[in-house]
Amino acid sequence: MTSPALLVLAAGMSSRYGGQSKQTDQMGPQGETLLDYSVFDAQRAGFGRVVFIIRREAEAVFRERVVARLEPHLPVSLVYQDLADLPGGLDLPVGRSKPWGTGHAVLAAREEIREPFCVINADDFYGREAFAAMAAFLRRPPPADGPLALAMCGYELRRTLSEHGKVARGLCATTPDGLLRSVTELTDIYQMPDGAENRPASGPLMPLSGLETVSMNLWGFPPEVFPAFAEGFAAFLESHLHHSQAEFYIPLAVDRLLQSGRATCAVLPTAAQWFGVTYQQDKPLVQQALQAIIATGAYPAPLWG
Repeated sequence: MTSPALLVLAAGMSSRYGGQSKQTDQMGPQGETLLDYSVFDAQRAGFGRVVFIIRREAEAVFRERVVARLEPHLPVSLVYQDLADLPGGLDLPVGRSKPWGTGHAVLAAREEIREPFCVINADDFYGREAFAAMAAFLRRPPPADGPLALAMCGYELRRTLSEHGKVARGLCATTPDGLLRSVTELTDIYQMPDGAENRPASGPLMPLSGLETVSMNLWGFPPEVFPAFAEGFAAFLESHLHHSQAEFYIPLAVDRLLQSGRATCAVLPTAAQWFGVTYQQDKPLVQQALQAIIATGAYPAPLWG
C-alpha cells in the first residue's frame, strides 16, 4: 500500500507573532523548529513524503532553512498558495492581501497529491501518538462506495490555549460512536481562570469549560476530497469574495461535507501533548516543554543527527 503523504500548511503570515516566521523560528536545543519535530514524528509513523504549502515570495528562505535540512531524510515538494488561484475566472479583489485560509491552502496541493494525506500546521507540536493514530487510519482500505472517510485528531481545548491572547480553534461536536457531527470555527477564544470564552468583536460571548474537543488542524483525507473542497471554496466566494478578512477554513469545508452526507469524519482521540506558538511570549514556554520531552528520551538531540 502507498505510504500516506504529509501536507504542511506553511503559508501563514504570522501576524500575531510580530511578522517573524513561526515556521522557521528555532525552538529545540540544536536550533530545531516545531516543524522538524512534526516531520520526524510523521516519518517514523510511516509517512512517505512531505509537501509544503508556502508563499512564493518565501521560497528562497524556506529552501535554505527547511528543505535543505529535511531532504536528506525524505522526499520534499513545494507548492504555492496563490491569492489569484480562484475558480470560474474570478478576479482577485483589489486590495486583498490576506491568504484565503487553510481550506484554500489544501486546494493548492490538488495537482501534487494522489495518495491519502494528513494536513498539519507548520507551527504546532502534535506529538508522536497523534501521527501514529493518523497513519494507521490512512492505511485502511478506502470504502468501496458511500461517503468519503475523513479523520481528525481531537485535543482538549484547555490544553491548547495561550496565556498571551486570543486563539482560533475548531469546536467539535461528536456522535456517541466517535464521529464528528459538526465543527464550528471560533476565532476569538481567550483563556480564563475557570476555562475559556469566545469573545468575537461582533456577536454574543460564549463561555467554554475548557474540556471541549477542538481541532488543531491535524486532518486525514483521501485524495478524492479535492473536488469537494473546490466546490466548497466556490460556494464560499459567492458571499465572501469581497470581504477582505474572510477565510475559507478546513473546518468549514469539512462541515459542509458532513452536513450534506458526502463524508464521515472519525475523531481520533489522543493523549499526545499539543503546544504551539501564537505570540512571541509563547516561545519560552514551548522551549521548556520541548526540553522536558527530550529529557525523557522521546527524541534524540540533535534531532536529525
